Amino acid sequence: MQEKCELYLGNCVDVLSKLINDGIQVDLTITSPPYDNILTYQGTCTWNFDIFKEIANKLYQITKDGCVVVWVVGDQIINGSKSLTSFKQALYFQEIGFKFHDDIIFEKNSPSFPPKRTSKRYGNIYEHMFVLVKGRNIRNDITLIADKPNKYAGLSSWGNCNHYDKNGNIINGKKIENIPDFSLRNNIWKYTVGCNKDKKFGKHPAVFPEQLVLDHLLSWSVENDLVLDPFMGSGTTGKVSLLNNRKFIGIELCDTYFNQAKERINFYKNTFL
Repeated sequence: MQEKCELYLGNCVDVLSKLINDGIQVDLTITSPPYDNILTYQGTCTWNFDIFKEIANKLYQITKDGCVVVWVVGDQIINGSKSLTSFKQALYFQEIGFKFHDDIIFEKNSPSFPPKRTSKRYGNIYEHMFVLVKGRNIRNDITLIADKPNKYAGLSSWGNCNHYDKNGNIINGKKIENIPDFSLRNNIWKYTVGCNKDKKFGKHPAVFPEQLVLDHLLSWSVENDLVLDPFMGSGTTGKVSLLNNRKFIGIELCDTYFNQAKERINFYKNTFL
């Protein structure tokens, strides 16, 4: 692939099949499917579990060994119960060979549908960000984000960092001589939603927070990697990828969203790159 950015208008199953036939392999996928019927999208968008399985299989084929798919998904309330579509998808990803590396919680600053005071269900402010790895082990050239401040940075631990094994026996650990300034963050990430910096390029009902994409880029990829978003939507994954020296493939079925994303991505590509 010679171009820094390739955008495709069409069904992602068909486009992924073509890319696979052309020998394309990607280093990271960051995407969010049109799960359940939570939001209404422009254009024709048929979505069911059979279509999901086709796409999951294609993602497995196009992903390099050791590399990651970040699948951002939530559940709809149907007949008073959560659909659990997200977990069904997670299990299918495992079934076809992906390792379920982590479930990072995407905590929102406010619920998309605030509950009434008389509601019998609390406001939902999270989605799942499934981190799926192809192959036996995750790639070893990545560096996770360490931005959790340590209260006792620079000091030594008071004793050995012991822990218990599965039988309840104490395993003696080592004393930490110099506690670092920061440790790896936890797996609940909070973002402000509903704040689209690029409204001039059009509207979309579910815009990724740019920081969400950046955090995953920094966690699971390195510069010059090839990033994929098969549900490109407003083009946030593409914009952030290009601005952080990654190559990008975006696929979008709806021509309205495709044209908006193309204009947005081309603006940043032509202005800053």
